Amino acid sequence: MERQLIINPGSTSTKIAVYDDEVLVFVESITHSSEEISKYDNIADQYEFRKHLILSTLEKFSIKPESLTGIVSRGGLLPPVEAGAYQVNEDMVWQLRYAPQNEHASNLGAIIAHAIAKERGIPAFIYDAVTVDEMLLVTKITGLPEIIRKGMGHNLNMRAAAMKYAAENRKTYKDCTLVVAHLGGGISVSLHMDGLVADIISDEEGPFSPERTGGLPIFQLIKMAVSGEYTYQSLMKKVKNNGGIMAYFGINDTRKLEGLINAGNEKAKLIYEAMALNVAKGIASEAVVAYGNIDGIILTGGIAYSKLFTQMVKERVESIAPVIIYGGENEMESLAFGGLRVLRGQEEAKTFKKVTNET
Repeated sequence: MERQLIINPGSTSTKIAVYDDEVLVFVESITHSSEEISKYDNIADQYEFRKHLILSTLEKFSIKPESLTGIVSRGGLLPPVEAGAYQVNEDMVWQLRYAPQNEHASNLGAIIAHAIAKERGIPAFIYDAVTVDEMLLVTKITGLPEIIRKGMGHNLNMRAAAMKYAAENRKTYKDCTLVVAHLGGGISVSLHMDGLVADIISDEEGPFSPERTGGLPIFQLIKMAVSGEYTYQSLMKKVKNNGGIMAYFGINDTRKLEGLINAGNEKAKLIYEAMALNVAKGIASEAVVAYGNIDGIILTGGIAYSKLFTQMVKERVESIAPVIIYGGENEMESLAFGGLRVLRGQEEAKTFKKVTNET
């Protein structure tokens, strides 16, 4: 039996779970108050605080660390990596501590996993990091040589959904050509082809979402950026946290928006339909990368539980390929099953090498 500890740090919580093979033993989400987090100048300083909480939670559920055979963490903001598993090593710990792509709580996951695993002589992995970049070269080109499109999005959930489809249809992931849309606080759309995440429309350039603006008319955005009204930080917060549905209604919960629609709010209905249309446009644009030869379109993430929203998307794209709905994010299970494949020898973990300004 393989017993794995799963670690998924977020900005205001640390979610952990233990799996015995495919069976969930427990899952716990530890919430961190703003007062707790504000004690630390930067994310790296939270290392001991979060590590202690993880070990205390294992003790709470009577799980001895010595019984673990592996640890899997959410991947932090590393430089571009391939999809799949990477064994956490000293290079990865250095990268996440001193030179991540950006500051985010997920950077702590692999650092904590490495420390706990090293003490017990067991392996630690990350799986399908946010920064997976396997995009076809032709999809990375933009109209400015200084700017290239980057692979960054909800890779963990989207690849898990694609692999679930493959298994249900008795195919391998490599043999399927799928468009997967992750519908959550942020929305991203990806093309899975020939065993790669061949293209991805990230939540900074694609559909708007409950919290994010998605792609915007660039001339108007430039005018706003140089108006003097915004700093870099305030404008980033506007487009990343206070955009989309939040900008129109001051809420980021689509269930509440559907409540407004059910009460007869025509503006809410219009905005929701516009978000669904944007998702459908993203799906259609990914389909053309594969010349329209798509086996299926998968809608996943929290909003995929909504029959209203998925129907609005489905009726616009089902002429391209059959639409399959896998509601929820399933991040903990995706991490656990990815690590289990490595521990069972069904998949090989890759080796990460640090990237510095000199390399």
